[in-house]
Amino acid sequence: MNDGVNGVALGVFIFFFLAVTVLGFLAARWRRADNEHSLDEWGLGGRSFGTWVTWFLLGGDLYTAYTFVAVPAAVYAAGAAGFFAVPYTILVYPLIFTFLPRLWSVSHKHGYVTTSDFVRGRFGSKSLSLAVAVTGILATMPYIALQLVGIQAVLDVMGVGGSAGSNWFVKDLPLLIAFAVLAAYTYSSGLRAPALIAFVKDGLIYLVITVAIIYIPIKLGGFDDIFSAAGAKFKAAGAGGLVPAPAGQWTYATLALGSALALFMYPHSITATLSSKSRNVIRRNTTILPLYSLMLGLLALLGFMAIAAGVKVTNGQLAIPQLFENMFPDWFAGVAFAAIGIGALVPAAIMSIAAANLFTRNIYKDFINPDATPAQETKVSKLVSLLVKVGALAFVLTMDKTVAINFQLLGGIWILQTFPSLVGGLFTRWFHRWALLAGWAVGMIYGTLAAYGVASPTQDHFGGSSKEIPGIGEIGYIGLTAFVLNVVVTVVLTFALKALKAPEGVDETSPADYTADAGDPGVAVELPPATAGAAH
Repeated sequence: MNDGVNGVALGVFIFFFLAVTVLGFLAARWRRADNEHSLDEWGLGGRSFGTWVTWFLLGGDLYTAYTFVAVPAAVYAAGAAGFFAVPYTILVYPLIFTFLPRLWSVSHKHGYVTTSDFVRGRFGSKSLSLAVAVTGILATMPYIALQLVGIQAVLDVMGVGGSAGSNWFVKDLPLLIAFAVLAAYTYSSGLRAPALIAFVKDGLIYLVITVAIIYIPIKLGGFDDIFSAAGAKFKAAGAGGLVPAPAGQWTYATLALGSALALFMYPHSITATLSSKSRNVIRRNTTILPLYSLMLGLLALLGFMAIAAGVKVTNGQLAIPQLFENMFPDWFAGVAFAAIGIGALVPAAIMSIAAANLFTRNIYKDFINPDATPAQETKVSKLVSLLVKVGALAFVLTMDKTVAINFQLLGGIWILQTFPSLVGGLFTRWFHRWALLAGWAVGMIYGTLAAYGVASPTQDHFGGSSKEIPGIGEIGYIGLTAFVLNVVVTVVLTFALKALKAPEGVDETSPADYTADAGDPGVAVELPPATAGAAH
């Protein structure tokens, strides 16, 4: 690691950071609505985004700074096992093609802003809706923290922030400034800010990866030398070379499948989806989003390049930023660092908005102030989005970074337990609301306790997300095991509750709602009764 501050790289980083800051505030004027005091406008961008805006927004949302840092870092540390992110992003797009258009249609028809809105309307259960909302908020918080970890890693390599200096305020001042700017333009512009900035973020990431995949191998002697160096490292470490050992194949497969099922359960993924203007926009995006999977595969190769380049770091998250500083000219290293930094701002903004919408619609409105007006909802969401970011910042500044990573892994286990309520509810009303709630509770409890019992060389608890699968004896992803238990409990209890004729909630949706489009006659966003009454 170079001594001192890399002034050229820092200057380029600051230039791009200031540019996106200006865009963030200008976004408030982009497609400005007549009535800005509603969650449809602030939290969903007026549900007006077309194919390309949605594509960049979803890409900026799903492929984060942490992805940029952590995926190649996993390859750097563990070899080909780190590539699990590539098959799971390939699996996820055919999966979401089947259910996201249905979710968009019913949400557009009934004015749903969150997945919990849909669950409440479909099953007539505020308790189940609350469970989904709380799970979404809990899973999102550490995810936001990891975006700040990504920014901190870049600042550390450039010589500012991180471990520099002895005074905590001076040390963390750059991160505090980045946080303040993010909070300000998110509060002002809502979802329009990350939607506009996503164009810059994704453009920079594609540029950096294209240059890296050509320029760095040339400097290192070609891919033959890169793979040879990586293979030699893993053989020397007793890892068996580049290919995972047979004992790790169940872990690899279950982690990929479980992650694919979980990805679009996250609130920020759904927020970006519901911001589009038609169901066909969603369908088109599921066919072109795999371009990001190609980018992700190339990105993962940077982990092998870091090995071949002789990058030595005590924190694996610094491997790729350090590779960029070592291999690129200072000015282009600044461009690469800006891509990672901006890659943190876009998803952090969307995540904070999504968490705020969940709190406002499914906790504040459902349980605290049922008569809240659209303006009150928007105000509460803005304030909560700030609190969420403050919480994530406090998490990063006061706790070990590995804790944030562990909680994010736990968040993936948790969010997967909302799959039966959301995706199951989009296709059938057969599941009983109490059975879904019981299945969710079993999955959450098992997943949390199982993850708590996983140790690693550096910690006694929450040391990973894989454990022996009961009854099979293979090591697999805890989240998928918990999901299977969730489904089994839900199905068994549904049979029992229906036999006992337990009361079912009122379904406010109809079959036609799930295929409706924005241009269909009679289809318009319907406000919930309390909101509609308050609007007059």
